[in-house]
Amino acid sequence: MLGKIKTISKNGAVVEVDTTTTAAKDLINLHVVFEDENKKILGEIESILEDTVKISFLGELTEDDFIGGLIKKPSLDAKVRIINEQELKILTGSDVKSLRLGVSPLYNEFPLNVSIDELFSNHTAIFGNTGSGKTYGICRIIQNIFPKSQTIPYKANLFIFDSYGEYMNAFKDLHLNNEYYSFKVITTSPKKNYEKLNIPVCLLELEDILNLLEATNFSQIAMAETALTYVKMFARQDAEAVEFKNHILAKAIISIMYTNQTAGRIRDQIFEILSETSTLELALDADVPGIGFTRKFRNCFDIDSEGRFAEHKIITDYIKQFIDDERKWNYEATGVYYSLRDLEIALNFTLYSERYLLNEVMYDSAMSLKVKLHDLVARSNGQFFTADGYITLDEYIKKIQINGNKKSQIVNFNLEDVDDRFARSIVKIFGRMFMKFTRGLENRASFPIHMILEEAHRYVLDGDDKALFGYNIFERIAKEGRKYGLLLDLITQRPTDINENVISQCANFLIFKINNPADLEYIAKSVPNMSEDSIEKQKTLQAGTCLAMGRIFKIPMLVKMERADPPPTSANCDIYANWMVKLKQ
Repeated sequence: MLGKIKTISKNGAVVEVDTTTTAAKDLINLHVVFEDENKKILGEIESILEDTVKISFLGELTEDDFIGGLIKKPSLDAKVRIINEQELKILTGSDVKSLRLGVSPLYNEFPLNVSIDELFSNHTAIFGNTGSGKTYGICRIIQNIFPKSQTIPYKANLFIFDSYGEYMNAFKDLHLNNEYYSFKVITTSPKKNYEKLNIPVCLLELEDILNLLEATNFSQIAMAETALTYVKMFARQDAEAVEFKNHILAKAIISIMYTNQTAGRIRDQIFEILSETSTLELALDADVPGIGFTRKFRNCFDIDSEGRFAEHKIITDYIKQFIDDERKWNYEATGVYYSLRDLEIALNFTLYSERYLLNEVMYDSAMSLKVKLHDLVARSNGQFFTADGYITLDEYIKKIQINGNKKSQIVNFNLEDVDDRFARSIVKIFGRMFMKFTRGLENRASFPIHMILEEAHRYVLDGDDKALFGYNIFERIAKEGRKYGLLLDLITQRPTDINENVISQCANFLIFKINNPADLEYIAKSVPNMSEDSIEKQKTLQAGTCLAMGRIFKIPMLVKMERADPPPTSANCDIYANWMVKLKQ
């Protein structure tokens, strides 16, 4: 017995502690049971005053379940005692489908298990200051997924987006647990001896390209969309594609011919287009028949003494034969390979042919796209888009999981060598691809994918996506992904920087120590059932201990994470060891 009930209020009770059996000072945060003849009510000790404790009511315990909230309060004669092990098991997972989350620091290291389904079939948010133990904790949870047993999670698909290369050490020996386990690293770093990140350009969709190029307005959407149509058509080799290419090349040349520019400037633009984009019929060295003789197309652009093209009529007559505005062209092009450079050529053609570069209003937007795409092609980030053949989305996702001749259950994307902006674009691309892949499955949610985002505040922002595209990819995943088997695990030290709509869709929370007042206020507002008591409770958490709440537990629980073995590479800098040198005597 804990003691005797003195008073009962709307939300709790005050109990006088029997000091002959229990010391009141050791009771804070413990759970108690009010036991009447026909019911058991669960409460939590929230404060202590001398020999009395204040207990808040949480709900009702049955033989095998917990029901939050109360219809009827306990009587003054109810027995009051500390919760027992069997009742603790009701609040946690204990069947074969459970996973060890950690141990209870309140109940003598009592093992705290959670349902695998409840933890991994819902979006989860993990908050905590630097040094609070969240990375160690997450690593241990994932390690616990892969036991040495006969029933193994061979079909697991965990994709970790690792900002600083912290996770590689934690999972490098995964195969030692079972020969069927495999851990794979895909890196952006030229210094690391792992497979390099390589995304086929043909898998990029309009929003991916616009994110990479940091598009800011709707006119840029139209430019990029046209360029994407052209590059796919240009990549086709069938007769219809060649006829279409002749058609749009001819229209572009005619359009430029009749602009209010000097003949020299017109010639330069036409030559620039044909030097990058041409066919047998429309090329600088194509044979053009004329009166008396045949000449090369480039020679038709000689400028006379009056500053005009001497062969203007021959030029226009020749190119007009390729224009067919009456024909309904098939713009659909799938299953074709093209490179980032091909996309740049198509964009340059678009900007000239659609006169974006001649429009004063559009010029800055057009040049911004042109410069940024060229920069992507010419600089180091272009190396991540150099796949040398066409591949379907299904094939690509399965390819990035292959490690030698094994399927990798964990794929670690090491993004430590790229800046935040580019890393954000990469994660968005994979988010969009995973969403498309899972939505396209014949059997819904048959290939569950987890996106584990370390330093999630780098990626899951509000941004301008919604204004431009009508949606934010992470909001879409948060709202729709669960039913298709696409789940987010967000790990961050700055919850205030995370998109609020994404956080609102998380069903599980692991909250390590947080000090920042703004973050605490945000958590209190965003996390369901986050009471003032819970906020105060997490302020005093030790490193490696968290407040776990949501679908995984019936009530918020303090969990001490067991140390990851092997640990992640996230130790703080040892200043003393790196500074100090012992002088020779």
